[in-house]
Amino acid sequence: MNQIKFHKFHGTGNDFILVDNRNLLFQPTQKQVAFLCHRRFGIGADGLILLEKDNEYDFKMKYFNSDGNESSMCGNGGRCIVAFASKLDIIKEHSTFKAIDGIHKGEILKNAGNIWDVKLKMNDVDLVEQVSNIEYTVDSGSPHFIRWIEKIGTIDVVKEGSAIRNSDHYKVPGINVNFVEQNNSALSIRTYERGVEDETLSCGTGCVAAAIASEFNSSDGVFNKTLHTMGGDLMVSFKKTENKYTDVHLTGNAIMVYEGHLNLNTND
Repeated sequence: MNQIKFHKFHGTGNDFILVDNRNLLFQPTQKQVAFLCHRRFGIGADGLILLEKDNEYDFKMKYFNSDGNESSMCGNGGRCIVAFASKLDIIKEHSTFKAIDGIHKGEILKNAGNIWDVKLKMNDVDLVEQVSNIEYTVDSGSPHFIRWIEKIGTIDVVKEGSAIRNSDHYKVPGINVNFVEQNNSALSIRTYERGVEDETLSCGTGCVAAAIASEFNSSDGVFNKTLHTMGGDLMVSFKKTENKYTDVHLTGNAIMVYEGHLNLNTND
């Protein structure tokens, strides 16, 4: 048996198991990750995040979906690992770290006990396609399908999202599916996440993708968007210039729920 110390965090309800793996002693198998993330047999989470050393930057982020597979960038997970690094005294207010999609900067705006307000710089976005008058695809570090709808509270996100995610066009390598409703000056969003294969309470890269898609046909400028997720509000800001989106930031809270130890069967 291998005893693992972990911390449980969430960012607007998108929850993660975080492990300080700077000693590289924890090398989980796909089966072990899926077990840890299982909500009945394990700790329960949308994903597992390992914080590891990096020779150039403050740390490296390694992210796994709850199905056990290493995945693309996770915006809420990125905010949570910045808060985790703050708790571990690796960083103070500012950080620079490496993720699977490149280099990110994080800023602690406020810290009150186990609650951090974190501003995360995302990568520039230039892969945006208008599929129809109500549908877009956006790569915001992870691939996203955006569909504009009305009465967002009534949609069966799992049924509709799964159908799009598993369609012939998007099944390989997979896509996250977001349903978005314009709500005065803000956006309401619900997300079906690949790798979790379920609706999550929030998706950071999905919020970035939706905010960018909402201004696809707008003139160039600087935009600030509030997005209402099932788990709380997130803010996205960016600059649009000739259909390229730069200075992209995702801001919201990151909350530590608890910490503990788990005995993991090394034979799994």
